[in-house]
Formats: sequence, structure tokens, C-alpha cells
Amino acid sequence: MEPDPDLGLSSATELAARIRRGALSSRELLEHYLGRIERLNPSVNAVVTIDADSARRAAAAADEAFAHRADDGDLGPLHGLPTTIKDAIATAGMRSTGGATELADHVPTHDAPAVAKLRDAGAVVFGKTNLPRWSGDAQSFNTMFGTTNNPWDLTRGPGGSSGGAAAAVSVGMTSFELGTDIGGSVRLPAHFAGVCGHKPSFGVIPQLGYLDHRAATAAATEADVNVFGPLARSVADLELLLDVLAGPTPDRATAWSLRLPAARHDSLEAFRVAAWLDDATCPVSQDVAALLEQLAGGLERAGATVDRAARPGIDLQEVWDTGIPLIAAATSPARTDEEWARLVASAAEADEPGAPPAAIRARGSVQHHRDWLLLDERRHVLRRRWAAFFQQHDILLCPVAAMAAFPHDHEGNLYSRSLVIDGVERPYADVLAWTSFIGFVHLPSTVVPIGLTPGGLPVGVQIVAPFLEDRTALRFARFVEALTGGYRPPPLATAPA
Repeated sequence: MEPDPDLGLSSATELAARIRRGALSSRELLEHYLGRIERLNPSVNAVVTIDADSARRAAAAADEAFAHRADDGDLGPLHGLPTTIKDAIATAGMRSTGGATELADHVPTHDAPAVAKLRDAGAVVFGKTNLPRWSGDAQSFNTMFGTTNNPWDLTRGPGGSSGGAAAAVSVGMTSFELGTDIGGSVRLPAHFAGVCGHKPSFGVIPQLGYLDHRAATAAATEADVNVFGPLARSVADLELLLDVLAGPTPDRATAWSLRLPAARHDSLEAFRVAAWLDDATCPVSQDVAALLEQLAGGLERAGATVDRAARPGIDLQEVWDTGIPLIAAATSPARTDEEWARLVASAAEADEPGAPPAAIRARGSVQHHRDWLLLDERRHVLRRRWAAFFQQHDILLCPVAAMAAFPHDHEGNLYSRSLVIDGVERPYADVLAWTSFIGFVHLPSTVVPIGLTPGGLPVGVQIVAPFLEDRTALRFARFVEALTGGYRPPPLATAPA
């Protein structure tokens, strides 16, 4: 029988089931992915490091374990699945750089706890995926590995900072991926590249081993706002991976355990859905707005109750007043001395009327600890408002970004660039508005593709649930996936070899 050329586009759940039935070996699947990388990666540039020899040994061991198993209980839920990992996450024995030249030759001796969980569940780690320097952009490029292209349109990016991860999943070069998200770095690439992604509630998945400014502290500290989260080709995959990854950090596991509550409802009709589909603070493009409205209408016709006027009593402006300053503070250790000096100078402009986003970000980066404490206090006030909102509603639907994937632009930085959306020039930082608004208050959010723009670019939706009710977001995401069709491969992924 001829091998299936599109095998790698199957969901991780399906692939795991085939391995457990003996219909597919780990070695066969690994070689399939290595072949797809050889064929597709020159165009996409998503996978930046491969350790094929170690992976082949691990895959052979997985197949040997399958052959000598007493029963299925001897196999982990990810048994034999080859996977890549975002290059911001420490991976034992494999170059892990954070996209920064300072770590160009860094090879960790220990896995990040999340990577260890994947291996313990049976996954075969064989490579690393591209990202911006220190995960600090909504595009994925750096001086070492170059630019990752969006498989739907190679002149555009797949988002950042887990852009290489999303692109690899989209074109079927890996079973699934593990990314990170502080301002939208799982959710934006899922939206731009047309895959599924889950940003868990803050603290649900250990984020030790995050390479965001230097290797020495990665194993000891967890960044504020940041989370690790999975990217995959189906919501079922996200659920499977959350089950594997969720839990306390190793130092807390002595006394703590984690049990996420079940989804609030089992039927679509039971869900009370709020739909915040646009906002004057960060207007959504016509193409994206049309697909979001189409989704809301489809959910109503399918029996869900959708309230388009419901709001949590929080203005989207809070993302600039509270969220971005908190995120800027959390990412400030990555700034060089020269960058820090420029930030100090720029911060002086933040109190002027109409201050640019760069000045707001600069002030957040260089703020005093007292200022941060006051922002954190404000965050907790807002979190209580969100909790009250979710007493009346089960789910919030909102945009991932105001636009679909945009053309490459590597001039300047995250806060000095601009974008043109529906003919209007907008600050580049608007890319982060909708995702940062959800992330800084620690809420879980699942992204599912909901369709293509007239120009053929994928669009996703954020499905936001109450804190620690990740399973509610994922359950509702299944209904959205069934309604819209969810993941579809880009033409590049199915083109003849």
C-alpha cells in the first residue's frame, strides 16, 4: 500500500489512536514528518532545529514498548507521537535559543517541566520551531533563523510569537506543538495560520523553562501573565494535551494537585453566550467582522442563546491602561542596556495627551515597583468584574485580532510600526489588543478557525471562559468546530510533492 501523503495532516488524537491499534508505528510517522519538513520547510521556515538521530532512537523505543506492552495501560496518551517545541522552551539535549543570539549555542541539560510531561506521556520530541527574539513580537523572525512565512500566503507572517509552531502544525510537519502566550502568542498564530490553540488559565500549566531573557533563570522563575499552551489541528487534541500538561510546578507537587472542573454544559442550547464582536477602541476589519457575525448567527440558528450587547463592565481601553503596562513589565528583563536607556527616555512622553503606544509600553517597562503593585491591584478589581460577568454568561466570544494575517514588516519594532486596516493606518500594537485584554486577567481562551476571508486567509475566534474553567471554553469550542468545519489545511500542505 502506498503511504498516505497527507498522513501528517491528521489530528494528534487520530494519530495516537492509529499507533495504539498497531496501524501506524512511531518510526513511520516520524519519517513522514521529516519528509514533509524536507519538502515544505524551505518555503515556510517554521522548524529551525532537528535532532533526527535522537528522535529515531526514541521512536524505535516507543515501537518496542508497544510490541511488548501488557495492555494499553502501559502506554501514555501521546505514545509515539513525534512533536516539535517552540524554541522559547528549554528542551534537554536540543538547542534552545529563545530566538536570541545570546543563546545561539545553548543546549539545556534538563527539560522544562511541560516538555517533561509530554515525554512522560509518550511524545517523541524531534525539533524546535521559530519565533521572534525573546518571544517579543507579533511576527516570527530573528537574525539567526530568518523569517517564518504564513503557509496560506508566503508574503505574510503566521503571527508571533509562536508563529513557527502554528505554521508547522498548519502544514502537517508535527503532530502538535507547545507554545507560549503572554500577549497572544498562542492565540494570534492560531488565528493567522488557521489552527486551534488554547491559552490556559494562568498557573494551570507550569511555565518554568521559559527562555525569555537568559538561560540561568529559566528553570527558577515564572513570568507574570505568561502561560504555556498547545497548538493543534483539532479541539480534541487541545483537550488531550491540556490533560497531559496541567498540574503544579514540581516544587509544589509535594502538596498541591490540580483538578479542573468539568464544562458547565454538555449541549449547545444550554450555553449562555455573550458576543463582543467589535469595539471602537480597536475596530475589527470588515472581513473579520463578517465571519464573526456569521458565526454568531450560526450559533443562534443551532439553538444557542447569543447576547450581542453583554459586556463585563470593563472598557477595552483597559488593555492600554492596565494590560499592556503589566505585560511590558513582565517582559522588561529581556531589554538590553541600550534598549533600557531608550525606554527611560521614551517613558517621559507617556503622560502627554495622545501618547503613542511606544511611550505607554516604555513607561510600563521602567515603572517603579509601587506602580506595578497599583496596576496589579487594578487587575484584581477587573478580575472580580469578570467573575461577576460569568455568573450571568458561560462564554464570551470576541475577536482574536482586528485583522487577518498581514504582510511581513521588520522595520522598527512592535510599537513603532503601523498597519493599514480597511484603508486606515493603525498602530501595529492594535494586533495585541484583543488577546492582551483577555490574557492579563488570567482567563482561559480557546481559538478555533471559523472560515476564510475573501482573500483566502484564515480567521479564528476567541472563546473565553471563567478563570480555571478551561474545559468550558474547550467544550464550547467543539460546537464551534462542528459548525464551521474547524481546521482545514492550506493549499501548500496538500500540493503534490
